[in-house]
Amino acid sequence: MSNPTVVGQIFDKIEPVTASGLHGFFQLLDNQPIVFILLSLALGTYIGNRSIKNISLGSTAGTLLVGVVLSMIAQSAYDITYAIPGVLSTFMLLLFMYALGLKVGPQFFAGLKKGGLAFISIGVIVWSLNWIICFFGAKFAGLAPGYATGLISGSYTITAILGVGQGALSSGAYIPPSGITAEEVGANMAAAYAVSYVLSTVGIILLIRYLPKIFGYNSAEEAKAAEANYNGGATDPLPGAPQALTLGFSPYDLRAFYVTHKNIVGKSISALVKEYPQAPILRLVRSGAIVDLSDGPIVQLNDIVTVRANIHDLIFVDNELIGPEADDQLARNVPIEVADIHIGSHDISGQNIHDLSEFGIGGVTVQALFRAGNEIPLGPKTQISFGDVIRLAGPDVALNMAGQRLGGRVILPTMKSEIIYLAVAMVIGYLVGIITVRIAGIPFALGTSAGCILAGIAVSYFRSRNPEFGGPIHEGARSFLQDFGLNVFVAVLAANVGPKVITALHGDTLLWLAVIGIAGALIPPLVAFWIGVKFFKLNSIIADGAATGARNSTPGLNAIMEEAKSSVAAIPYPVSYALTTVLALIGGYISMILS
Repeated sequence: MSNPTVVGQIFDKIEPVTASGLHGFFQLLDNQPIVFILLSLALGTYIGNRSIKNISLGSTAGTLLVGVVLSMIAQSAYDITYAIPGVLSTFMLLLFMYALGLKVGPQFFAGLKKGGLAFISIGVIVWSLNWIICFFGAKFAGLAPGYATGLISGSYTITAILGVGQGALSSGAYIPPSGITAEEVGANMAAAYAVSYVLSTVGIILLIRYLPKIFGYNSAEEAKAAEANYNGGATDPLPGAPQALTLGFSPYDLRAFYVTHKNIVGKSISALVKEYPQAPILRLVRSGAIVDLSDGPIVQLNDIVTVRANIHDLIFVDNELIGPEADDQLARNVPIEVADIHIGSHDISGQNIHDLSEFGIGGVTVQALFRAGNEIPLGPKTQISFGDVIRLAGPDVALNMAGQRLGGRVILPTMKSEIIYLAVAMVIGYLVGIITVRIAGIPFALGTSAGCILAGIAVSYFRSRNPEFGGPIHEGARSFLQDFGLNVFVAVLAANVGPKVITALHGDTLLWLAVIGIAGALIPPLVAFWIGVKFFKLNSIIADGAATGARNSTPGLNAIMEEAKSSVAAIPYPVSYALTTVLALIGGYISMILS
């Protein structure tokens, strides 16, 4: 006889909903946190995409707002406190950071060269102004010990600052004055953190999103200019980058012709490739069947040949040179693909593009050539070097043959994911991020978020030089990881932070926490942005990205990327982010000591 309890052991336990109406609904969200997350995502994305006079919250701020409202209603109306395990939000944030690193990796080091000093300066400006506003603001308002550190942590959206402040309490580095306990100081920190965190997170998303517009810049146009600048004038995506293996527009066209001209009949395919490299033969059809080109067949009268060449050559040359055009479906149905090939043959090194046909490379056209991660000008006399990455377009057979001649593996578009590279790179980035060094009792660490974005940058950077390095990743998959990871992180955060806001909703303290928190969150990046644009002459989108990195606002970065329709703002983000993460921890500890 079967054991009826087996079903309960296999599936998750279903907590009963005992209440009815709205109470039952919020109880359901407490029993089933997955429903809470998905509902916050759905409603938040819908609200975030609605605009009033061309101003919108965006999906991330919308999700945060919905999650906080739901958790606050549950706490205040029904005494239900949501608590979703933080490991889920942490993992989703790390996925977002890694996916973002994949996007901007090839441009990251160019960003360091072009604006490293400016990015570091913006980071220092944002951090110092935030500390001054929060610490002295709390002093001016007469707030009790702990509030200043909580304001710094919440307005900077760095939870670890609370840990540093708590460490100062527990270690005895800070001793509360008489009449107040260490537990009360800790509660003050938590309350200030909760209020300032929620307000500053929503506020910074809106500020960063529209900061260029506030100063009269068009975000989309500025982003295009920044992309051109950081690409060095390149027009093609680097190997491994999104859209790298997309065929796109091409001046080349595919046509089929009956062979009637005496200059073609009786010659081998290999001879014709060398004689007419500008119009290589891609397919040979004879008596309704495809002839294998790898054997070097001889072209016969009334064969049908398929060529791909510049449309000008096809119209004005090939029709007279080969014969009448054919509409044979078998001849014309030749799928054209784009592939990156890493040059691994020393024999081809030093040759130019025009001479490729002499090495048996036919049926393909050269779209781009990359050297050391940079696109180089392309022309008939452009020389190929060992280690270059060449981008070719043509049928599968011709691409594979070219790969053999060039000594590299053909990297074609794929729908497959790169789980191994993702997992290994994120493990390394995570471990690097948690390495902690203590100086004068203060723990310093790069942080797991910074570690994972640097892991993504490293993978995409090496892939731009060798496309076989774990690539390519499908852009749809990468984009999904980026968007879904961040928004789930925000939804979980909203569930856990919302109830803490309730505890701080009393007296003048709430007003001071709101005013100081918002000022500490928004004034520093506003000032730093202005200095970046006016003093350092940065592109407004780059200055915005540096400011949001200095503010440690991942949702803010996502907002400006959405507004600018470009990821170029992420180039300076890791530089200012890593710097201010360390400075903020130092500042949090000092603020607790000086309280």
